[in-house]
Parts: sequence; C-alpha cells; structure tokens
Amino acid sequence: MESVINKIRSLYPTMGPGEKRIADCIIENASEIVGVSITELAERCSCGYATVVRFSRKLGLDGYQELKVRMAAELGSSSGISAEINKDDSCFEIFRKRIDDISSSLRGTEAVLDPERLELAAKTVMKADRIVIFGLGNSAAIAQDAAHKFLRLGLTAQACCDNHLQAIIASHLGRGSVAIGISHSGASRDIVEALRLCKIGGATTVAITNFGSSPLSEAADMTLFTHSNETKHSILAMSSRISQLAIFDSIYTYIVLNADKASRQAIYNTEAALQNKKF
Repeated sequence: MESVINKIRSLYPTMGPGEKRIADCIIENASEIVGVSITELAERCSCGYATVVRFSRKLGLDGYQELKVRMAAELGSSSGISAEINKDDSCFEIFRKRIDDISSSLRGTEAVLDPERLELAAKTVMKADRIVIFGLGNSAAIAQDAAHKFLRLGLTAQACCDNHLQAIIASHLGRGSVAIGISHSGASRDIVEALRLCKIGGATTVAITNFGSSPLSEAADMTLFTHSNETKHSILAMSSRISQLAIFDSIYTYIVLNADKASRQAIYNTEAALQNKKF
C-alpha cells in the first residue's frame, strides 16, 4: 500500500492552492499531524474544513480522521512499533514489543479521538446525577477503575459488569444520568442493548470503542474512539485497554481541575477517609 506522504507528493501538481498548503504542512510536520485536529489544521493552512476533507478524499481516504489513522500507523511501522512476537523472543524482548504496541495504540487513539466530544463527555459526566459504566469481559476492569475514580470525586458512580444487572439498571436510568458503554469491538450485544435501553429513559449515552462504524457507536449519543490493532497474542487486549484507561483518566483529571467548591470538598473528604488505611 502506498504511503500517505508518497501519495501526497504524487498528487501535489493536481492540487489547488489550499490543498497545497495542507500538503506542505503535513509533509513538513509528519510526526505532529496525528495530534492536530481538523480545526487546527484548517487554521494553520488558512483554509476551511471542507478543503481539509476534500484533500483527504483526493488521497482516496474517507476523511481527515482516516488520514490521521494512516499517518499514525506509518509513523509506528517506521520506528519498529507493533513488531511481531516470536517463540524465540526472551521475556524482556516480549516486554519491549508490548511497550511498542501500547505506544502505537496511544498514538493511534490520539489521532482518532475527537477533542470536542471528549470535552463534552467530561462536562456531561461532571454534571450527571448518576453515572453507570457498563463493561463485560476485558472491559469489566476498565469500568470498575472508572467508577472508582469518579467515586473519589464524590460523584454517584457505579460499574455494572453483569449482563442481567445491566439490563435492569439501564431500564431505570432517566434524564440527568449518564451511561458509558465500553467494548473494544463495538459488537458486544449486551452493552449495545444496555445503551439502547438507557436512551429510552432519556439518559445520555457514551460509547468507548475502537475506531470505525459499529453497533455500539451507532447506539450511543457520542462516541470516544480508540485505535488499537490487537495481535493474535493479545487475547487480553492490553493495548486497547491502556487507551481506554487513558481516556477515563483524562476525564477524571479534567473534572478535578474544573471542580466546584462542593466537588473539591468531596475530594478532600475522600483523602481524609483513606488516611488511616496506610501505615
């Protein structure tokens, strides 16, 4: 498959002035582009969103998000990221390759994660009357970690990792509540059905799933995408879970920094209550 940079160079003579400014910016700042939003790129190149989208489609891509994913993948492969694990590898060599996989996943997630949706999700969680995080299998631990973080902030949060309880709880959530469904594949039937039930009652629904169209992303009001290519060795989906944890940690930190007086007091009360749990 032809690299994005080579494709840009080959099509450069056919581009208009705005598209050429975009091409120059990407070629000159290839290592940075995965972290640049479409808004920022348009401003840098003195053009509109439509020009950025048109530029991406000229390359044979669906849009700017796919361009960033391709760039992230190419930057990863050029630095040896996501190297295949072999039977002859030592445990430390496997460790190093795992670190590379995680780095690649985080870089890819940065490329596909919509900054405005992430901020909206954080504000929605911060103001919610009740927060429920749904996760099954590999995603259960992520749901529990997220609920733990939100509880420390004094928020009413709960992780639900049983598919029967998910249906029961979802059927009772209403306006003012936030339901977050986690599924790397986006195809977990129980998580999708739980979010659908939540929407019937008027709860706001958020999906955290791998980049691309899926039943989960279609069922949610807003989707926070990760980007992780799990290998045949990653049966526990470590790379994707690290990306999911990073998203929740970002939301948690945002709330800490923007908390009102009552929330700051809740954080203090949490820390005070835990003081006698350590020597």
